[in-house]
Amino acid sequence: MRNVLSACLLAAATLGLSAQVPEAPRPASLAQTQPLLWTRMTEDITRLAHEVDGRVGVYVRDLETGAAFSLRGDEVFPAASTIKLAILLELYRQAQGGTGQAGLGDAYLVQPGDLAADSALLGNLSAGTRLTNRDLALFTIVVSDNSASNLLMDRVGMARVNATLEGLGLQKTRLRRKMMDLQAVKEGRENHATPRELAELLGAIHQGPLLNPASRTDLLGLLRTPKEGYLTRLLPEDLTVANKPGSLPGVRNDVGLLTLRGQSFVIAVMTSHLRDERQGEAAIARIALRAAACFDAAGATSPEGRLLRPLLIP
Repeated sequence: MRNVLSACLLAAATLGLSAQVPEAPRPASLAQTQPLLWTRMTEDITRLAHEVDGRVGVYVRDLETGAAFSLRGDEVFPAASTIKLAILLELYRQAQGGTGQAGLGDAYLVQPGDLAADSALLGNLSAGTRLTNRDLALFTIVVSDNSASNLLMDRVGMARVNATLEGLGLQKTRLRRKMMDLQAVKEGRENHATPRELAELLGAIHQGPLLNPASRTDLLGLLRTPKEGYLTRLLPEDLTVANKPGSLPGVRNDVGLLTLRGQSFVIAVMTSHLRDERQGEAAIARIALRAAACFDAAGATSPEGRLLRPLLIP
């Protein structure tokens, strides 16, 4: 009987293995098909970063092939408002269902005592104005309203946000304080991230396992709303970009998902120790333009380098 049982188990295992569908191989990366374009992009981005009087970290990843470029990509930087991406991901994850979890339609009535001191939008609404969590998410993304972010943080829970980050394998990106909590800053509890993990966080929103198609579409739609940022300053206005910038004294960051000719890539640029914040902002814009130009040229030329269609980014 034991031999028969072993034979059955072996047969079942064999059938299970034969039924598995092998993973489709990824297409060749840009570094393989257009090595000159990829090499020039990485060299130019490195040069632009080194021209800044401060620290610059960059991470670029092709979402189709997985090819990536990293410059200080695993160094920790102050996250500034880019950490709000983690709050938004957790909100949309919870809103997909579950007892005791936040929903997009949950109501909030504006109370002046709830608001951060610099809340430009919520601070100018009348007391008692009814908003939903989705409204708060919109304000968090488009004008980076700190009160809206703090309210959402209370509703989804800081511990849950960090648990989701942990579940995604993001070990250095953490939400450790509310926005404008200067006492927490003095105590060393800064929100932080790395360029690579910030890009991977946005990549998880775009194609990760936590969001269903409807949630993904809605959140990316909010992130594509035009806003004041740095990545987009030199890019064509009609280019599709989903991004979240952030700033603190001496710090400028931006992370974005760009789609060119049907091909998407994520880019995160983080800066710190800036002596000239405008220089940091300009560097982010130039680095984003250089990355976008590389992907544009790759989609417009043959592997041998012949231009097949007009460039979108001259």
